[in-house]
Amino acid sequence: MKRFADLTEREIIALAISTEEEDSRIYRGFAEGLREQYPASAKMFDAMADEEVHHRGWLFDLYREKYGEYIPLIRRQDVKGFVKHKPLWLVRPLGLEEVRKYAEAMEYEIARFYRRAADQARDASMRELLLKLAEAEDKHEALAEQLEGEMLPADVRAEEDATARRMFVLQYVQPGLAGLMDGSVSTLAPLFAAAFATQNTWETFLVGLAASIGAGISMGFAEALSDDGSLTGRGSPWLRGGVCGLMTTLGGLGHTLPYLIPDFWTATVAAFVVVILELAAISWIRWRYMDTPLLSATFQVVLGGALVFAAGILIGSA
Repeated sequence: MKRFADLTEREIIALAISTEEEDSRIYRGFAEGLREQYPASAKMFDAMADEEVHHRGWLFDLYREKYGEYIPLIRRQDVKGFVKHKPLWLVRPLGLEEVRKYAEAMEYEIARFYRRAADQARDASMRELLLKLAEAEDKHEALAEQLEGEMLPADVRAEEDATARRMFVLQYVQPGLAGLMDGSVSTLAPLFAAAFATQNTWETFLVGLAASIGAGISMGFAEALSDDGSLTGRGSPWLRGGVCGLMTTLGGLGHTLPYLIPDFWTATVAAFVVVILELAAISWIRWRYMDTPLLSATFQVVLGGALVFAAGILIGSA
């Protein structure tokens, strides 16, 4: 890799050309990734991509005038300390707010690059163009706001935000909630049965650990194999499976970890408190994201948890 300070003026312009090309492709990728669910935002990013192509034309005209047709291949990753972007535009489905914030960061970073390049340039016309591009990138945020105002009126923006919320619920909240409920409730019976049968905290911990991990693996595969997301719009099956499996395991581990405490009754009371907190969290999530009335959600979750809890204690005490 080469230091930015060691680049020649020719290499700086070549780097700027490749950067504008890459940024235009990133914006196109955003547009394509958003087009199906957020067509107005996709149109906005198409316009942003057109701006980057226009900037590339300015740079190419200057380069051709000074250095000819051949442009050396210099990219972001070839320059030490230069901005590198994670390939967010390759992820499907794209998150609307994440994409907008990502674009804002891109505009800020490229404007800084042009100002540093202008400070390093000795040629007056080159310095003038680089400063002009820096100002244009500064105005990109204003352009984005203008385009958003023109292409995303309040009703369209509200509709897209509602769609984004639905996608978040389908892809993360639903599988995560299913896993948390299964891990928090289904592992109660084997854990407390083992606890009251053995009154040994370490053996109880091992039973809870095995039940939590086993339930996590089972729920993760069940969610991943339930549908591929192509018709339901629920996104990557393996992402959903991972979320579901992880939350299942965490739900079981929450009331298992207290049994690392050597004293049996202290560990049991701590585990009981954790169970109450887990059930309260499940009730809140159902109320917040699933539009279930809070009292109804609390009653359903607490009733189910109490029945499983009681079954575990009765079996363990038999």
